[in-house]
Amino acid sequence: MLKKVLITAAIIGFFHISLSGQGFYKDIFMSGGINLTSREYLPAARFLDLSIEFFASPDDTLRQNKLFIGSDDNLNGVLLYPDGQPRFRMIYVNGGSATSHGKSLDKEGRSRIYDFFKQGGSYVGTCAGAFLSSAGTENNPLLLREGYLNIWPGRTHTTGLRDSYTGMFIEENSPLLKYFDFGGDMYIDSVRHNGGCYAFKDQNYPDGTEVLLRYDYPDREMHEKVSTWAYKPSPFSGRVVNTGSHPEGVTSGERLDLMAAMLLYALDGTGEPVIKGELQNNEIREMIKSTGDNDPDFTKIGDKQYHHFEVSIPEDAKNIRVELKGAYGYDLNLYLKKGDFAFKPVADYKEIGLGSEKELQFDTLEEGIWCVSVECYTTVETRQTEWGVIYIGKTEVLNGVPYTIMVSWD
Repeated sequence: MLKKVLITAAIIGFFHISLSGQGFYKDIFMSGGINLTSREYLPAARFLDLSIEFFASPDDTLRQNKLFIGSDDNLNGVLLYPDGQPRFRMIYVNGGSATSHGKSLDKEGRSRIYDFFKQGGSYVGTCAGAFLSSAGTENNPLLLREGYLNIWPGRTHTTGLRDSYTGMFIEENSPLLKYFDFGGDMYIDSVRHNGGCYAFKDQNYPDGTEVLLRYDYPDREMHEKVSTWAYKPSPFSGRVVNTGSHPEGVTSGERLDLMAAMLLYALDGTGEPVIKGELQNNEIREMIKSTGDNDPDFTKIGDKQYHHFEVSIPEDAKNIRVELKGAYGYDLNLYLKKGDFAFKPVADYKEIGLGSEKELQFDTLEEGIWCVSVECYTTVETRQTEWGVIYIGKTEVLNGVPYTIMVSWD
């Protein structure tokens, strides 16, 4: 896939702050499936006013498979758009049994999470979720552990400590300090711990790994081992943020701040936007393919998703038209911006009326590279159940809305 970035590294930071959530369906998908804690409420997400959906069913394998692997109504599963891009900004995986849960996802379900991360979705894991993200454990150094995700290609080591609480030393210059000062003493007290892990270091951690916190528990081998760490292998991947303990259920104080900071650092690490391709004068680009065609640069658009294109406008171009035509019954928006990604809040020009046909016309435009962006404003409705949400309404959008886009000039 062509992944051509229009914006500079300095501007990228601005986009992650000011445009957070643009181009995604929601912020967080919380997994509490087979052999995991089935949590319906994440205090840190409410504290940060983040949008969230969850799966909370410890014994419904069929429903879990439909969510993660897909079904006729949603070929990519809940995490991915039709073109394989992340639909949520982040997945959070609860504590429980990492190996049993990973096996219950089957190879295809694990592959969906792996693709979600590689294409730009971030991952937060606590306890079992941290184990699960790794390549395996310290006692199996050569093989990928069955059921594990390998999105952080390092290894974890069990602490052996159950039903207890630990302190944590904040690493100097830890990026979590960007969000909270934790009382200014570089320490977090009394974080619940129940059989969790630390990041195991044989020689070196995988490139891109960041040490965030270390355990304070002098009576155990885990003392001063890495309790909390992050990993981002490329600008286009998401960011993993893991901890071996359990700050996720806390509703106040520094432990709540810890979980909130982990979420924020993961969300700030979502992958950079990508360009689908270059539009040529008076050539219609058809975005009509489906998931199974394995041609993401020409695949239909999903709910709340953006597709970005670039076009080079010559100095003498006149009577410039940007034309968008989509399937009937959906709302598609059209944006244009010089030199940067054309998200709605910062677009130089926009057409956001109802319907799927839009047009922008200009006598002239400044010479150079422009970004043309299409947003699918139509999304599903939801009905809450005890295990999560059911999608209702225009569920066809889950498999994508076809459209064409063209730029022309004299």
